[in-house]
Order: sequence, then C-alpha cells, then structure tokens
Amino acid sequence: MSTTPQPTPHAPALEVLPRDLSAYRQGNVGVDYVHRFESGRPGPHVLINALTHGNEICGMAAATHLLDTGVRPLVGTLTVSFANVAAYESFDIEKPYESRQLVHNMNRIWSAEWLDGAEHSPELQRAREMRAVVDAADHILDIHSTSQDVVPFWVYPGHARNGKVAQALGLPPVHLLMPQGLGSGTPLIQYGRHGDDGPGPGVALVVECGQHFSHAASTLATAVTLDFLAHFGLVEPRPGRAPAGPQRRFELLQTHMVHTPEFRFARPLVGFETFAKDELIATDGDERRIVSPCDDCTVFMPTREPIVGREAVYLTRPI
Repeated sequence: MSTTPQPTPHAPALEVLPRDLSAYRQGNVGVDYVHRFESGRPGPHVLINALTHGNEICGMAAATHLLDTGVRPLVGTLTVSFANVAAYESFDIEKPYESRQLVHNMNRIWSAEWLDGAEHSPELQRAREMRAVVDAADHILDIHSTSQDVVPFWVYPGHARNGKVAQALGLPPVHLLMPQGLGSGTPLIQYGRHGDDGPGPGVALVVECGQHFSHAASTLATAVTLDFLAHFGLVEPRPGRAPAGPQRRFELLQTHMVHTPEFRFARPLVGFETFAKDELIATDGDERRIVSPCDDCTVFMPTREPIVGREAVYLTRPI
C-alpha cells in the first residue's frame, strides 16, 4: 500500500499501513513467523513480540526493522515473533480498527484454562502454536499501541523485577502497574512463570507506543525495542540515547467491561482524564453505573467504540 488516504470523520490519519509479511512467514523454529538467532555466547533469551493485536502496526515496524537490518545478539538468544498475523491480514482501510482480532482477544487467553481448553478460534490456535516460543523466553517485550492518540506508557504486573527494568529504560516515562492482574483475562506477559511474583529473573513488559497508525508510534516501538535488547546486553546502546527523566506511575484499581449496548461515558474520554471520588464515569444500561473509586482516579484506554463483552475502561490511581 503506497498511498496515504486522507482522514475522514470515521477514520484516523493512516500514516503507517500494513505491509506484506509473507517474506517473514518461514521461520526457523518450526512455527510460522517466528525467527530465532543465537549468539553462541552465554546470555538471556529475549523475545520481541509484535502483532498480538492485528491492527497495532508499530510492533510490525519494530520487528521488521530487526529482521531487515540483520540485528543479531551479541550474547544470548534473540527471538522475533509476529503473533496474530491472521487478524493483521484482515485489515480493511475503510474499517482500520476491526483487524484487532478475528474471534478472541489474543492478549487475554494466556492461561491453562484457555490454552488447554476445548474451545477453538484462530487466536487460540495461534497461541497454542506459540506456547513453546513464549515458554522459552527469559525476558519478553510485547509491543502494542492505542486507539486514541495519548502519551505512550508501559504496562506490567507489579513485580519488582518488571518495574526495575521499565524505570531503567525510562522511555516511555509513564507506567501502569497491575498488582492484581489485568482483571479481564490473562495477557501474554502474565503467562507461566512471568506471572509469578517469585525470585526468578524473568521480565515481561507491554509497551503501548501511541496511536495505532502514527509514524511516532512506530518510531518509538523501534527505539524501545533496541533499548530493551541493549539493557540485557544483546545489542549495543542506541547512539545519543537520552538518560531516563522524571517518570509517572499508576496502579490499576478496576477493570470494567461493556455489559450492554447502552454503555455511555458521562463525558467524552480519550485517556488520562481524572475524576473525583464517587464521580460518575459511565453508565451501562439502566442499572449499572461506573463511578470513581478514589480522588484523582485516572482513566486508561477508555473504549473508542463500546462492544459488549470487551473492556470499557481501566481505572487507576497515581502512585
């Protein structure tokens, strides 16, 4: 796709569009779209994962940058994966948000209940194919983006090992901690040992890089990927990389789902708006009300289009 369409009332400015990934299909670990490179020297195994959601283009940009420029680990092992390629390939320029998933949210099914269960979908099939890939990784960076144009941020389980690395990297400077989990399923970064708050060394982070189709999100995704690899010694640090500056941290308090087609926010939200304790945030049908659990409650990722059964909004407090 070589032209950039003009934005319409129903679509964002599409600065970065999907590209053909067929050249990357043949991996080297027996799983399509998974590429592994071993240095032959002791060191950690780092997984860079893109396209957990099919319309989050910045991860594709970062992963293809690693493969196209021939990045190889100085120590340890580097694995680069494209997760939900089937959803990615369903992209429709007239409906750019709808390629997020085909059936299941691939970032909510990383539990034994789902992976060992009897249900089937393209996302479950792909997660089962990738299970051993994720099992093998010591450290994981899962690259995401947001539907709204908000400041980029980290998301991670509230384990000290995750926070230590995210704060050391510094970019982006906003952190969303999940002390009790996500509340709407099990994301990839909480699968297996990465979900345990034990002494193990494994770090697993999501980076939300900005609006799905923006150049800035793809640029940030590539920079964060290289910084993550450099932190663990797999590549040299980026030239001119700025030191970490002031950082803001938020704790996830509540995850709210959409229960009815009548879901409505009390006022327009894009993310990072604040509410006073007991202030109305949304209504969901005649009887369900979402109110702020505390003063300075900050909303993350309010849904752009309410869909029954999907997340409506995350409520946090500043730490």
